[in-house]
Amino acid sequence: MLTALIIVFVLVYAAIVFEHPLKINKSASALIGAGLLWTIYAVSTGGDGQVVSAELGESLMATAQIVFFLIGAMTIVEVVDSHNGFEVITSRIRTSKLSSLMWLVGFVTFFLSSILDNLTTTIVMVSLMKKLLDKREDRLFFAGIIIIAANAGGAWTPIGDVTTTMLWVGGQITTLAIMKSVFIASMANLLVPLFAVAWVLRGKVVEAPVRLASSEGFAQTTALERNLMFCLGLGVLVAVPIFKTWTQLPPFMGILLGLGILWMVGDLLHRHKQDDQKERLTLVSALSRIDMSSVTFFIGILLAVAALEHTHILTSIAVWLDKEIGRQDIIVMLIGVVSAVVDNVPLVAASMGMYSLTQYPPDSFLWEFMAYCAGTGGSILIIGSAAGVAAMGIEKIDFIWYMKKISLYALLGYFSGAFLYILQYNLTH
Repeated sequence: MLTALIIVFVLVYAAIVFEHPLKINKSASALIGAGLLWTIYAVSTGGDGQVVSAELGESLMATAQIVFFLIGAMTIVEVVDSHNGFEVITSRIRTSKLSSLMWLVGFVTFFLSSILDNLTTTIVMVSLMKKLLDKREDRLFFAGIIIIAANAGGAWTPIGDVTTTMLWVGGQITTLAIMKSVFIASMANLLVPLFAVAWVLRGKVVEAPVRLASSEGFAQTTALERNLMFCLGLGVLVAVPIFKTWTQLPPFMGILLGLGILWMVGDLLHRHKQDDQKERLTLVSALSRIDMSSVTFFIGILLAVAALEHTHILTSIAVWLDKEIGRQDIIVMLIGVVSAVVDNVPLVAASMGMYSLTQYPPDSFLWEFMAYCAGTGGSILIIGSAAGVAAMGIEKIDFIWYMKKISLYALLGYFSGAFLYILQYNLTH
């Protein structure tokens, strides 16, 4: 069974990687992979369908939370966009150099990700780049840096990345300790790729898209409507981590509550307009414009990885690493690199189950370094993180393009930050 599961996963992964040459949408590959992996697992248990169904239900619940959050965040961004709300930001950006804009976008993404989370930040920033940059090649480079910056920014706060949140909720790390310990490493993870990509883009000028409201189908909005929907949309996204901390409810509940409030305000704001005037401005219209292809890809890939988790393949790999290598720093760095291929959530979950808090108390080297490596290692390949998958869906980024143009920079940033964390730890302990 295990061999069959690994073969299917590798074939599905290859189909996702070579989406363009094969002319098969990655969402189809991911959904087929999820279906086949769970089918093989169910058949191999010898008819014990109740256990497998229960595990599938558990995985589906975790997947649905992420998908609902993704749909909510993407819809909010669409609503703000339909009201031309991003002009509040784009009208204030004066730089004409791509390299200067790259630095600005990198730092804004890094710190915004630490307050929101890497997925929401990526959706907002990649959508914003469509308003600032006309050339697709430029937008792709910016999307690559946004992925790296969002993952780096999310790694040093408890609410910035789902794996860091897992470690925080599980008691492996505490808020102030992780922020103090991992900030320098995360910043290095951003700065190294930022220097390199800004150097590649030196001398190039910003080519802004021509805004023709009539041809693009944008409805005319007033300054009040633009500012209100922008502030309310961003306010909802910022409030989600606060809502989670306050209520202990999952983030998707906060984003759905916020979406409902935004929907109500939008309906009240446009209640006196004719149907044809407000058609594009409604939440119903925004829901029809979100990229459901990327959402279904998310469902497929998360359920596929969940099958590997429940069959204990990931845990077996972790045990084998501990036995064969032994050194904590190398094992954790390898887990980070592997998270570029396999979702980092089950990897961290497997590690949390493998190492006890009795042996490794809260805020020990293992947990803090795990937070950094699992949080940032996913940037090395575009499907290694939720941020990468979201950007891939929004900008239709090719896996091979990312690997050729961005992966090396992400790898350099990853190892630079890892080296600095180890150095900092040895100097302070």
